[in-house]
Amino acid sequence: MAVFLLALSAACFLGLGFVLQQHAAQRAPRADLLHWRLLLDLLRMPEWLLGTGFMVIGLILSALALNQGEVSLVEPLLATNLIFAMALARVLTRQTLGRSGWAGVVLLALGVTVFIVAGRPTGGGPPASELRHWLVIGTVVGLTLLLVSFARRLPLFEEATLLALAAGLLYGLQDALTRTTTQRLDHQGLDAVLRSWQPYAVVVAGVVGLLLVQSAFEAAPLRMSLPALTAAQPISGIACAVGFLGDRLRVTPGALAWEVIGLIAIVIGVVVIGRHPALPGSTGSSGGSGGSPEPVGPADRPPEASTEDAPDPGPSAGPGTGGTTGTG
Repeated sequence: MAVFLLALSAACFLGLGFVLQQHAAQRAPRADLLHWRLLLDLLRMPEWLLGTGFMVIGLILSALALNQGEVSLVEPLLATNLIFAMALARVLTRQTLGRSGWAGVVLLALGVTVFIVAGRPTGGGPPASELRHWLVIGTVVGLTLLLVSFARRLPLFEEATLLALAAGLLYGLQDALTRTTTQRLDHQGLDAVLRSWQPYAVVVAGVVGLLLVQSAFEAAPLRMSLPALTAAQPISGIACAVGFLGDRLRVTPGALAWEVIGLIAIVIGVVVIGRHPALPGSTGSSGGSGGSPEPVGPADRPPEASTEDAPDPGPSAGPGTGGTTGTG
């Protein structure tokens, strides 16, 4: 029960933090996208600092949950952060939940329940070999780099989604490494933790993930980034947990089928909630701080006006035309 309470509390603080961060990030200069100076500019915004404080509390609570429960159990619960994000955004935009909102909430809750009940996540499996360990980490990092590289060639809306996916992959890896770090701290002490590479990898993954997600928040409304982030993180975390942490899920044909159904329901629920009008920038959002104009991508920006496109000023507007007053 403690794991459930810690994970859901972490999801609450993360969701609230994401909304406040996005409200601040969308006001940052567009030239800061994917540059470290973006974080420096955001540090001057009280709203972003408050959102970051909520996010830090969420990360601490999630670390406590990961210390007491398996990653494959905690990650689906953390995915509910989108529900708390929509609750805050609903206050900001004054939108009712409606059928689509409730449908997304139900799908997300059912998906989490089905996955946990069907998979019955347990820990204590044999540790993975060094080769498998680095293959899993290399795969996650490689996919992150590919997504960021491809995102740079797209308009801002699509770029925001891919950057959020990349951040979600890193956050899932960060959660798995956080569990490794807390376990070593419990069994071997602080000195062993400081001599290992995992805590430093946690910090690097967290900082790079923060830059990616803030760039995604800056590039487009919340509906284009938060669903992708929320869907990618549990999938990446569960893959890492099973890949090198020794987490085990039931692998009978029936259990696997229900686990897949649960994950699909989680993803669909996340997308449905992310498209709800309560989230800032969603179709149909109105007024308030959530109704700011949506930024456009490079392909959508109108071309600069030229002198050839300017309207004809008329025959009397310039010298050398028949409309000027003659003297002769």
